Amino acid sequence: MSDAPPLSRLTAALDAAVFGQQRVLEDLVTAFLARGHVLLEGVPGVAKTLTARSMAGALGLHFTRIQFTPDLMPADILGTNVFQPQDNAFRLVKGPIFTEVVVADEINRTPPKTQAALLEAMEERQVTIDGVSHALPPHFFVVATQNPLELEGTYPLPEAQLDRFLMRVRVGYPEASAETTMLRAFHQREGKPTVTTQVLDAPTLLELQSRAARVSCDDSILQYVVAIVRETRANPRVRLGASPRSAQALLAAAKARAALMGTDFVTPDDVKAVTFSVLNHRLLLKAEAEVEGITADEVLKQTLERVRVPR
Repeated sequence: MSDAPPLSRLTAALDAAVFGQQRVLEDLVTAFLARGHVLLEGVPGVAKTLTARSMAGALGLHFTRIQFTPDLMPADILGTNVFQPQDNAFRLVKGPIFTEVVVADEINRTPPKTQAALLEAMEERQVTIDGVSHALPPHFFVVATQNPLELEGTYPLPEAQLDRFLMRVRVGYPEASAETTMLRAFHQREGKPTVTTQVLDAPTLLELQSRAARVSCDDSILQYVVAIVRETRANPRVRLGASPRSAQALLAAAKARAALMGTDFVTPDDVKAVTFSVLNHRLLLKAEAEVEGITADEVLKQTLERVRVPR
């Protein structure tokens, strides 16, 4: 491996595989460093699955993609105990959840019962089958995708499920120059799939996550995070504001963002950089606000403008 800093090697490998989505890649790496999970939201064809696959390849982690469909059952994800006549005993056949990076593709196309199968795995990093708990790998990382435009035949994620995601990242179209670069690379590969080279090993990943957790944080930053969260609750357009757990998620993401930027302390800019992705799926707006076309991002923009920035 090269002598470049580990995070620099990681971002360089991702930039070489996914073009024009730098903010998305930064959020994805930030969530991984914070030991969180990500919901990628965007129309088909904007490299949501490629982004997750490239991340797994660069980290050297095992990757599994689960296509969520209306007939998918919890056992199809978690696994089940199967009777073995030769042994006169049941044996666990593990499902695709037993991996390191899981892409839950089109997660809103499966019923709530199956969506809920991910709850324990995402929160506790374990699954329980027939009363027995089974640990998941330490780097267990869920990247779910959904198309915000298709509503027919979908099952919107309930708030409890959304709250398990550290970030909801919106994936848009790349700039024209990036799209041209992407097409040129596709042509040069003669249509073959993108291959991402592993740039980090398991001990390095653990150290990076530990380093992110150890990033120092002044008391004024803690007060800033609390003020942002409380301001969302006071907004007259919001029916349900960000919870205390949201404040913990915001702080964890800000610390990971600081580590990604190469600093060992959190700044207000780190908090601002992750506020939208961390909180936009944790606010419930009042019906009249939605009728007026107000979005959670607009509420968060107002929130950051109103809350005093620590000096």
